[in-house]
Amino acid sequence: MLLKAHMSTDAGNAAIQKGTMGATIEKVLGALKPEAAYFTVDGGKRTAFIVFDLKEVSDMPVSLESLFIELGASIDITPAMTPDDLRKGLSQLA
Repeated sequence: MLLKAHMSTDAGNAAIQKGTMGATIEKVLGALKPEAAYFTVDGGKRTAFIVFDLKEVSDMPVSLESLFIELGASIDITPAMTPDDLRKGLSQLA
């Protein structure tokens, strides 16, 4: 899965001032165990792009609630394939 999280500027500023931003990000990364994680600015907002394997849909609340509650994030999750996944899918087209 590809997760895109835009963090609220106000909530992000408050988390930085309280010193909790790093701990919140670490909590999310610990829950997701990502293959890759990148942090940038997108659309003028602090943004995280995180690639991870979602084994169970029911894992979403425990993995993502910190982004909503503590950072006021808006989140998009998009299914994504590895090269092996793509090869497997393409082989089934023949």
